[in-house]
Amino acid sequence: MSLEELRKRIDGLDLELVKMLNERARVVIEIGKEKNRDASPVYSPDREKKVFAKLSEANEGPLPNKCLMAIWRELMSGSFFLERPLRIGYLGPQGSFSYTAAMLKFGQSVEYESLTDIRGIFSEVSKGHCDLGLVPIENTTGGGVIETLDSFTDSDVKICAEVLMAIHHNILANCALEEVEKIYSRPEVFAQCRNWLSATFKEAKTIPVASTARAAQMAASELKAAAIGSSVAAELYGLNVICEHIEDISNNVTRFLIIGREDAKPTGEDKTAILFSTSHKAGALADVLDVMRKYGINLTNIESRPSQKREWEYYFFMDFAGHWSDENVKKGLEKVREHCLQLSVLGSFPKATELL
Repeated sequence: MSLEELRKRIDGLDLELVKMLNERARVVIEIGKEKNRDASPVYSPDREKKVFAKLSEANEGPLPNKCLMAIWRELMSGSFFLERPLRIGYLGPQGSFSYTAAMLKFGQSVEYESLTDIRGIFSEVSKGHCDLGLVPIENTTGGGVIETLDSFTDSDVKICAEVLMAIHHNILANCALEEVEKIYSRPEVFAQCRNWLSATFKEAKTIPVASTARAAQMAASELKAAAIGSSVAAELYGLNVICEHIEDISNNVTRFLIIGREDAKPTGEDKTAILFSTSHKAGALADVLDVMRKYGINLTNIESRPSQKREWEYYFFMDFAGHWSDENVKKGLEKVREHCLQLSVLGSFPKATELL
């Protein structure tokens, strides 16, 4: 078959795809009407996970799964637009890693609200100004994100999904590397690049700011200033990428949480997050962990933060495998409460199994 004949075949398939996509869109509109009738949320992470699992199973190639998933994410984004446009809050401005993660997760057809701090994202979701928010929770190099952990202590939002994204840091500047006198970025980013920075810069001052995109804005407006951020931020704010991939660990991944006003239904491959405090006595945390062990609950993360209410009282943020509705989890949490001064279930959500 000649090149011209092959292209004609592609053109015909494209026309068929357009017809099928619009047929799918008409069904989506009807689904939206049903959701409005029973006040169901537009975004359903459990349904999303099932759709992707079916696609992966049905895919016989040669199209790679990653490519297929990217296409379907944009299809889902268009579906949100047809049902009811979603508004997603993220740590801005444009060009931040949070912005990139939100775009990869929710696509081009939803509305995005750039917010200046993480607490603002929690507030906008809690008030209903944003349907969902995306917040960083931990990094494989730098550990937990303190501002996110602290925001859960006085918020009523629920975790409904998680996102994993590979993070590559770059030095962005409009001057030569040896001319840099100050470097802007987030505190967590400095931690992820600590070894490289100490080996490269002897006197440059590191200045923490709210986001990597804000860092890029600052560097673009000052002489002899640099930012640590993404290539997207460099392009948006007119900076040059002076050094690429300066993170200390190559497998540098950030986990983001999607927060909303409802958690997700069980999928069979879920995680649950809780926040609790224990009495200030020896073995209090060990008692909680012992209950988890007895009920076969596998912990995936635990972080502690000062309660800021009483001296030497701590909150614990814990992730574990399972959904709050699973029988062993329900029984285990009942027993855990006996050892806690306070316990909140922050939400159950599908476990992320791939990097965006």
